Amino acid sequence: MLCAVTSARCSGHNITRALHLNGSTPRSNRLIGSLRALSSAAGQHKKRRPEILGRAYSDDASSSPRSKSQWPFQLLSAGLLLAIGYGMAKSDIADIFSQNAERKYASHQDLQQAISELQEALPNKVIMDPNALKTYGSSANSYHPASPHSVIVQVHSTDDVVKVVNIARKYRVPVVPYSGATSLEGHFSGISAGDICVDLSAMDQILEIHEDDGDLICQAGTRWEDVNQILKDKGIPLFFPLDPGPGATIGGMIGTGCSGTNAVRYGTAKAEWFLNVTVVLPNGKVIKTRRRARKSSAGFDTTKLFIGAEGTLGIVTEATLRLAPVIPTKVAMAQFPDVQYAVSAVQEILNNPNGPHIQCVELLDNHSLTSRELPVSDTLFLKLQGTDSSIKETANAIKKIFKKHGSSQFEFAATQQQAEELWENRKYALMSTLTAGGEGTRVWTTDVCVPVSRLPELVYKTKKDLADNGLHSTIVGHVGDGNFHALIQFHKDEELPAVSAAVHRLVHRAIALDGTCTGEHGVGVGKKEYLVDELGPDTVELMRTVKKAIDPLNIMNPHKLYPDDNADRKEHRIQ
Repeated sequence: MLCAVTSARCSGHNITRALHLNGSTPRSNRLIGSLRALSSAAGQHKKRRPEILGRAYSDDASSSPRSKSQWPFQLLSAGLLLAIGYGMAKSDIADIFSQNAERKYASHQDLQQAISELQEALPNKVIMDPNALKTYGSSANSYHPASPHSVIVQVHSTDDVVKVVNIARKYRVPVVPYSGATSLEGHFSGISAGDICVDLSAMDQILEIHEDDGDLICQAGTRWEDVNQILKDKGIPLFFPLDPGPGATIGGMIGTGCSGTNAVRYGTAKAEWFLNVTVVLPNGKVIKTRRRARKSSAGFDTTKLFIGAEGTLGIVTEATLRLAPVIPTKVAMAQFPDVQYAVSAVQEILNNPNGPHIQCVELLDNHSLTSRELPVSDTLFLKLQGTDSSIKETANAIKKIFKKHGSSQFEFAATQQQAEELWENRKYALMSTLTAGGEGTRVWTTDVCVPVSRLPELVYKTKKDLADNGLHSTIVGHVGDGNFHALIQFHKDEELPAVSAAVHRLVHRAIALDGTCTGEHGVGVGKKEYLVDELGPDTVELMRTVKKAIDPLNIMNPHKLYPDDNADRKEHRIQ
């Protein structure tokens, strides 16, 4: 019995400590009070044990038979009460720490109290308009489950974000970061249990530019196009080479681990383009992941912990960007009989001595529209960079290689205007696809990535699958790194199941070719079910372990990125 009492007391202390570490809420405070009382009761029984046992086994004639016979029942009753109380406390704690129970989040009353505190702490920055809550919680170009947010807070500084996170943690309200709203996989969707949307779009300032060091510091809501435009306007011959979709912000680019058309030459967000990030953690602490030096071997790379984490480990508020020198470029276009010839030609170019002069190489398939009158064919768009002489030498090598692989046409943009027009064909492929489908056209956009040598097989099988199922699409690819996007058109909600099934088959097909479910869009809601197939259960469990260590209350953008426990994954036959 002494062991049981001591165990109850020690467990009460340990659980109380764990609740403190996981944050304070009205419910946890009540539970802590109960546990303290339970622990105190256990301590009192431990102290009284010698007295009780002494009386029970005493030869003192004054000890009555009645008292001797009752002490076991008293002790048993006390132990039973302790066990019941401990069991109830343990049940509450299991509920609080459950990673799947929706009820672990704030009650309606707690949510309203959190909103009141937000309005007091951040006056004139809290939005409750129902239309805004719905707009911020979904995307017109995403078809994954979504809910309106409960409240929007427009933050302007890291301190503002800290205030929001502290209130969210106090009441266990999920927090969803939002900035450019360009992601396609449901990253900024609202949470059905209720959530706080943290709008970082007003945090769009460049704070410092270090031209001599080739870097700058900016806030997370800054758009990448604005970074490059400001550098150009200031006459600084540097640029930030990551170029995802128009309107993407630095915070979102970090969250999704983005890339873009320049990836073949400059790599992705997971290269060294983000020297450090400032992050507000779920516990309200603010960290900077490293100093501004170009390289460091001091510990593991905590910057990369947040790249691709999709806001599930903390909210990035600032970043130091590494810049690259602006190099003269020329835009070229070539057409091929089919994608197999085009990809084979690109592989040969990238692997020869002129390969480093290729900045971008993009594919638009024969269903894509262009702003110029070109024959309907699979078309490559390229950017060559270097000095005039190196570009000329590279162009001559490309012509020979393309001709060997069946290219029917190759030309350079004669003027800057023509170059911009040519490149717009690639950059605005989504808008072109929407226009091509006519009034009421909607597009499901998805991306996968495979080893470059497997890209022709993937594109061929995917186009055949879509055609066999009566679906119209455009294929747009970063041919140089094996990443391609399928833009599938539809008009009615009744067509969504067929489109969704085609997307699932495409993803399974890519993974079967030793590829990935997403090359640059990120996981969000739409791709999380594939992570176990792609990474394996142990790798996914490691991701969950990191998540639970940093965000034990699971308030940071929950239900995104990490596969649902014991989820029934959809099976679609690969064609």
